[in-house]
Amino acid sequence: MTFEALGLNTSIIKALTDAGYTAPTPVQQQAVPAAIAGKDLLVSSQTGSGKTAAFMLPSLHRLAAIEPAAAGKTPNQEMQASRARGERPRFKAAQPKMLVLTPTRELALQVTTNTDKYSVNLRRIKAVSILGGMPYPKQMQLLAKNPEILVATPGRLIDHMESGKIDFSQLEILVLDEADRMLDMGFIDDIEKIVEATPATRQTMLFSATLDGVVGNMARRITKEPQIIQIVSSANKHENITQRVHFVDDLSHKNRLLDHLLRDEALDQAVVFTATKRDADTIADRLNIAGFSAAALHGDMHQGARNRTLDSLRRGQVKILIATDVAARGIDVPTITHVFNYDLPKFPEDYVHRIGRTGRAGRNGLAISLVNHAEGMHVKRIERFTKQLIPVNVVEGYEPKKTGSAPRTSRPGGWKPGDNRGGAKPGQRSFSKPSGAPRREGVGGSSEGYKGPGFKANNPYNSDRPRRSYGDR
Repeated sequence: MTFEALGLNTSIIKALTDAGYTAPTPVQQQAVPAAIAGKDLLVSSQTGSGKTAAFMLPSLHRLAAIEPAAAGKTPNQEMQASRARGERPRFKAAQPKMLVLTPTRELALQVTTNTDKYSVNLRRIKAVSILGGMPYPKQMQLLAKNPEILVATPGRLIDHMESGKIDFSQLEILVLDEADRMLDMGFIDDIEKIVEATPATRQTMLFSATLDGVVGNMARRITKEPQIIQIVSSANKHENITQRVHFVDDLSHKNRLLDHLLRDEALDQAVVFTATKRDADTIADRLNIAGFSAAALHGDMHQGARNRTLDSLRRGQVKILIATDVAARGIDVPTITHVFNYDLPKFPEDYVHRIGRTGRAGRNGLAISLVNHAEGMHVKRIERFTKQLIPVNVVEGYEPKKTGSAPRTSRPGGWKPGDNRGGAKPGQRSFSKPSGAPRREGVGGSSEGYKGPGFKANNPYNSDRPRRSYGDR
């Protein structure tokens, strides 16, 4: 199928062609015609499947068909006219035609960037991001232009709504991107309040990894006779991403193994995921000292610093990004070849989103998890969720002193020299779990390598996964 066959505006098709888009993805093939027809949509599709274009292309097609108002001025023009008359300018609330809600700042900026790409030939349509970390005066300037498309994080949007800066009476399209993530971050009350402020006649499109549970309940409340689209493909199973587990004895062993793996000649760019913001900074500093081009990305950084870091990553100036889950949501850099789980995520769903940072646009990728022996059950939960076994690997010279688990894959002919995917070799004792009390990370191991101050693996109190994402307001 081609984009022309979807019935899109010719100006949009030209922009897609110029941007190198060749054919719509499965989710786009189903969502675009349904959305053009004006239907509400509930779409279950994993990251990297082309969701942004699936809701933005039909929305731009619809907005392009709307005739511009014959009379009337934008809020910015009215403020300038007031100044010319010597009057004190009064801010008039922006009245967007489309609203896209996202869980994080990075995803909001990514959606806005892609929208600019798709609408480059539609001169009348403007898209702006309203999110936490951006100075209020700058946001006021953006809202004064009365943009047709508003992309926002819920917390900051609520601030502007309550202060009368945004009026949704003219809204025609509402999109909830990664709705499951927004609910998981505690935004459900904000979302309910935002939806209540929009017209009942709006078109609603909700995109989520799953459509059951709390997400499904909310989806039924805010949509009318929605068309349900569920995309199940090899991409969702990440079949183009090789997954591995490396067991480590302690923090020193983990750091030495990470340093070795980062020197893989096949590595172009990599993302290293940590459980805490402190560890992201610590590991970035240690890797820079070791000669790597590394940078940290987490929710405590100012938005300007986060944007500069992502720009450096996209330009190739940063080779290794050390990030927490919240900050890394929505990163789309095709040259990321490797993903490392320095700390396992607390939820299997986050594992899927993490490894989805590599293998973008049909490319191959490698995802490696560095796992302490006591975390074997976390690996099993991930395997049950993904319905895939993750092979255990051992690097010669970096073998763990303990065997992390029994082999999870059987290979014909038994064990052979160089076969490092299984657990113990013949004759070795294999443990389903470490004998005795589990070792504390970074204690009792080799003195080599760096031991970060105050390190606590998977400490929920240091986590960058808040119950309420105030950092993204």
